[in-house]
Amino acid sequence: MICSILLLIILTSCVSGTFVVNVTQTSYQAEENHDITLEWTFTTNPHSSSNSLNIFCELLTDLRPSVLFHLHEGVEVPESQDEQFAGRVQWDKDVLREGRLRLHVSRLRTEDSGLYKCVVITSQGSNSGRCWLNVTARDRPEPETPNTTSPPQPESRRRIGLYCGLGLIASAALLGFCFCLSSLCLPTEQDFYSDKSHSSAGGSLETVSSTS
Repeated sequence: MICSILLLIILTSCVSGTFVVNVTQTSYQAEENHDITLEWTFTTNPHSSSNSLNIFCELLTDLRPSVLFHLHEGVEVPESQDEQFAGRVQWDKDVLREGRLRLHVSRLRTEDSGLYKCVVITSQGSNSGRCWLNVTARDRPEPETPNTTSPPQPESRRRIGLYCGLGLIASAALLGFCFCLSSLCLPTEQDFYSDKSHSSAGGSLETVSSTS
């Protein structure tokens, strides 16, 4: 009995040693609001059933781990997924039979940056693989400054033309008024000579009177 237990432990250790989980990339770089695909590969056995496959992926942070993806006995468990990734993670079921785990993460956020770890457990054994994701903030466009030298609009042009026309009419009227006023106030040349002749006649009469 003891020999059987020891043999089982040795065989389990040997099987676990041959089961490997790798990452296709050790580091990923992406921009905020973009999508990315994280991929792991693991050893497969054509005779094993997918019901014996368990996968647990999480984001390791200083505060607490955030569950990215959970597969239990070949069935996804969305309830285990952290709220941070809710509705943003899709996985390829077809390639999973080939020993490939592909997770598509959409609408990346800067807080998605960090170390991702996936643990794969099968009837052959268990192992894990890690990769790093860095999400950079998207450049924000600078606010447009208002153009203070923009050309006047058609309505403004019409108003300016109206004001200019009214100004010209007022100036012409003022000039006409001034001209009429000056004509009435200043003596004409005929009045000037008429007054002069009357003055001369009066002087002559006075001279004749005195002589007499």
